[in-house]
Amino acid sequence: MASSSSMAYSSSINFSCYQNHLHFRNSSRRVFLCRSEPEQNENHPPNGKIGRRELVLKSSEIAVIGAILNLSGKKPDYLGVQKNYPALALCPATKNCISTSEDVSDLTHYLPPWTYNPEEGRGSKKPVTREEAMEELLQVIKTTKADRSIPQIVEKTEDYIRVEYESPIFGLVDDVEFWFPPGKDSIVEYRSASRTGIMDFDANRKRIKALRLALEKKGWASEESA
Repeated sequence: MASSSSMAYSSSINFSCYQNHLHFRNSSRRVFLCRSEPEQNENHPPNGKIGRRELVLKSSEIAVIGAILNLSGKKPDYLGVQKNYPALALCPATKNCISTSEDVSDLTHYLPPWTYNPEEGRGSKKPVTREEAMEELLQVIKTTKADRSIPQIVEKTEDYIRVEYESPIFGLVDDVEFWFPPGKDSIVEYRSASRTGIMDFDANRKRIKALRLALEKKGWASEESA
């Protein structure tokens, strides 16, 4: 988007509308955003604070612009278990992705895999099957709220789960994958990455940590500490 301009209009029913021109490389779109003008003493306190109704309206305007610009992004073609070397995809150079497939020396992108049967835990006492572990993971995904993003399980096989986490206002999407590799006892690999942008303020890392802490209560452990 190159630039934007706006003009204000007033109507007889006490509404104000703003005409925004959103300019793209090959086209431009004109958008009208309207809101009612509340009474001064009801929603516009004299101290300059934003009233609750105005805050809701501003959030709605942001959501409309986000939808127009399609901030959710497109699902990357390289998601899933890689064919040449069985593993989840590596991260791009941007600081909005973490993956167990990265080298341990990459402190920006690497996190250790999980085990659902740690030796110093239920693995030596009452180990669970892969199917049982996957059900535990699915339950944690559905119930754990690391932030306001809404999880949606969009793909599930006998050894793979992909979840889309969508932010409620801008509609930004993070793709989170979990893989139960064959031949590796009780190991779960994962990858969490934002579709757009170059940094995420550690949102993906915090989400994975929240999931790990919830799984630890069920008997899981990080390979780093197992």
